[in-house]
Amino acid sequence: MALQVGIQSGNLISVAISCLCPCYQSPVKAKRLKFSSVAIKLNNRVRNDGSHGAYRVPKRMLPNHRVIMAVTSAESNSFGEGHIEEEADKGHYLLEKEDIRLEVQDKASQLKKRVISGLVIGISVGGIVVAGGWVFTIGVAAAAFVAAREFFELVRSRGITSGMTPPPRYVSRVCSVICALMPLCTLYFGHIDSSVTSAAFIVAITLLVQRGNPRFAQLSSAMFGLFYCGYLPCFWVKLRCSLSVPALNTDIGRIWPVLLGGQTHWTVGLVATLICMSSIIAADTCAFIGGKAFGRTPLINISPKKTWEGAVVGLAGCMATSVMLSKIFCWPNSLSSSIALGFLNFFGSLFGDLTESMIKRDAGVKDSGSLIPGHGGILDRVDSYIFTGALAYSFVRTFKPLFGV
Repeated sequence: MALQVGIQSGNLISVAISCLCPCYQSPVKAKRLKFSSVAIKLNNRVRNDGSHGAYRVPKRMLPNHRVIMAVTSAESNSFGEGHIEEEADKGHYLLEKEDIRLEVQDKASQLKKRVISGLVIGISVGGIVVAGGWVFTIGVAAAAFVAAREFFELVRSRGITSGMTPPPRYVSRVCSVICALMPLCTLYFGHIDSSVTSAAFIVAITLLVQRGNPRFAQLSSAMFGLFYCGYLPCFWVKLRCSLSVPALNTDIGRIWPVLLGGQTHWTVGLVATLICMSSIIAADTCAFIGGKAFGRTPLINISPKKTWEGAVVGLAGCMATSVMLSKIFCWPNSLSSSIALGFLNFFGSLFGDLTESMIKRDAGVKDSGSLIPGHGGILDRVDSYIFTGALAYSFVRTFKPLFGV
């Protein structure tokens, strides 16, 4: 006699018994069959005449609504309730193997999405950085707007609002628009101070005149949002667009088409931006690989998955990338400058990543959004760049000429 139990893609359980011994005539009562963590009890009797029966079970009890088949067989003289339990355990083991296989497939699918999305984003951002000017500034403004929307959604999440009063929704929307306008004002006026002061004044007045009792938590979260998602990204515009001195020693500038700007298109700002962004990508990638391979010691409680071993590998990868690209672009000229730039890029990216991890932990969410397949939200991808632009601009504009490194 053979017993087949199948969970179809819907919410039906099919039971089929085919008799191998005609002398067996008594009905069999199927007791509890274990499928994953769900125990489904079949109280119906099944006949031994080879017929099939379908039994409807609530869909929530089915494991992931996938096709699962457990096949058991037994001779007629030994087919009893104990044997059914034994074969059900075998079916449970098969189901666990199926769950493991599906989990591996899901991880592979997520990795594929991350790789494809990362390549598309990398190529697009590279083209925007090389274009510079208004193209680069509009790209930064768009990223700042989406990041600000995600930030204020995190501020309004249940995990954070349980301990503080978030700003009203209309104030959050106004702040998001202001964050998008700051990079544009930076390119047009050439500085950030006036736009930041005006934005802070407008937001403060809006919060003070709102209905009800204004709270300090509303003002502080709104101001930090302007600083975090609006003010800091403006330094990438200053780094890329205001440092317009040509990098004359860069070999790629000599073969760059005249229609695309020629050698003068390759400025110090363009080279510095490419080195900084590439170093950050190398730092994140090397830290991830190093943490997976050697990670043993937790780095900080804010982000339990980060380890000291991964941080050391990430620092090495960031500095190596900075030195390698400085040799390719022939800027900066000294080895100490490229090492210092890589050092700043790593710690800026690490600090930005930990800051966003702290916000997400308080909000009780894994990702800031779901805009990018396999990566989460915009804020999840740009967190490593938020503080790094200010550090890189200060280094190139102030510390490098001052100390001659």
